[in-house]
Order: sequence, then C-alpha cells, then structure tokens
Amino acid sequence: MGRAPKSQRRRFGKGEVLMPPEPAPVQAISGCLEALQSSWRQEGSLAALWQDWPKLAGDPLSSHCQPLAMRSGMLTVGASHPQWRQALLYSKPQLLAAIRAAGHPVRDLRIQQHHPAPRQVVGDPLEEWKRHPSRIDVHGIAACPRCGTPSPMGEMAQWGHCSFCRRIELSELSEPAERDQ
Repeated sequence: MGRAPKSQRRRFGKGEVLMPPEPAPVQAISGCLEALQSSWRQEGSLAALWQDWPKLAGDPLSSHCQPLAMRSGMLTVGASHPQWRQALLYSKPQLLAAIRAAGHPVRDLRIQQHHPAPRQVVGDPLEEWKRHPSRIDVHGIAACPRCGTPSPMGEMAQWGHCSFCRRIELSELSEPAERDQ
C-alpha cells in the first residue's frame, strides 16, 4: 500500500490526517479549449472523426452519411437512404484510405442503414407556460368539485378536478394492473 506525499499529510495528535491535494493552478479559457481539442484528437476518438468527416467523405456523402460508432478500429457509418448506402459501399476503399491518411486508426468500415430521428421543434417555453392549465392568473381559481380545495380552473377544465385529485385517480388506475401481475 502506498503512502501519501508529505504535502498531503498533517500531524494530528499521535497520528496523521490525510489532506486533499492542492488544486491545479487556474488556466485561461483558451487553454481549456486547446486541451479539449487535443483530447478530441486522441487515438480512436469518434469526436475527431466527426470533426474531420466533411472533408474526409466529401460534401455529398457527408451530408447524407455519418459516423455512428468506433470500436476496436471498426468504424460504423450510417447512411440515410439505400442509395447513399450503396454510394458508401462503392467508395469504401477511397474513404478508408482518406480516413487512414488523416491519422485516424480505422481498421475497417461497417456500413449500415441509419434513419436519424428528426429533431422536434420545441416551442417557446414562455408561450407554453402562458397556456399551462395550472396558471391561476390566466384561468382563474375555483373549488375542486371532488375535494373542495381552491384549484386552478384550467386544471378542472382539462381533467374535471384539480391536479391532486388527478394524481390520486391515476394511481388508482395503475393499482389494478399491478395486482394482476
């Protein structure tokens, strides 16, 4: 078992107390960014390949095909359409040579169909909040017909009762399913 360096040990009574090491010196943001970029360049890094992908694959292929995974030198590339998959298969030797020439340790390419999920367009959170049923400043407040507590009218319009009663209702609906199992 090793022993902590003298700078981390403090005498305390008849023994010693282990102290945390001194924090690393503060460095500028530019140094952090350079360290991050150099870690991207590590051997076998998928991030480095992502960064170089447009110039390695060329404009038409890079916009329809993308690197998905890298394991033990095997690079998996996904194509968005069967025609692009076939184009990748035909240009596999040239693409593999370009990847290796750029210094990426890729042993072989595996090409597969890949349908990336389209990004959901997220609305403005402020607009969603303006329409939220729990807003009493917009919808008003009234007594819940089940429990009688003051509740937002938007919740009662949506579920027929307040959100607390809705929670109880949902838990009661899930209990029979749990008993059947």
